[in-house]
Amino acid sequence: MALPLLLIGILKFTAIEIEALRPFIENTPWLAWLYPAFGSAGASYFLGVVELVTALLLIASVRSVWAGLVGGAIGSVIFALTSSTMLTLPIWETGSGGFPFLNGLGAFLIKDVALLGVSLVILGSSLQQLVSDLGRKIDRGDEQRIER
Repeated sequence: MALPLLLIGILKFTAIEIEALRPFIENTPWLAWLYPAFGSAGASYFLGVVELVTALLLIASVRSVWAGLVGGAIGSVIFALTSSTMLTLPIWETGSGGFPFLNGLGAFLIKDVALLGVSLVILGSSLQQLVSDLGRKIDRGDEQRIER
């Protein structure tokens, strides 16, 4: 999960990726604010930083449940947003009859649906672990009060 985010995040700092993002950002109303706010390069850099930080949090989740919780949450937002661009972009191969035949753009984006699922699993697992840890701490606190 972290490797794709690391690679995708690093690409956001290249001229090719800055241009490749243009149709995604310009044609998606909930992302279009990025260009006025940051400019085309700045928007790409912003997304790259978010992706790299998320990847690092997911790597750290091996040691820290909080890193998993935050990384899973941010990853869920990232991949929900990128998956949602399929609603505004032409992703069906019209020459083959359209749905269910994905064109190149659709084939590129469909992986984000799976990565969204993985992010949600990491988020849920981390949340479950936090609740379990909290329950154990509460139980130990009650036992200590009873022993006194």
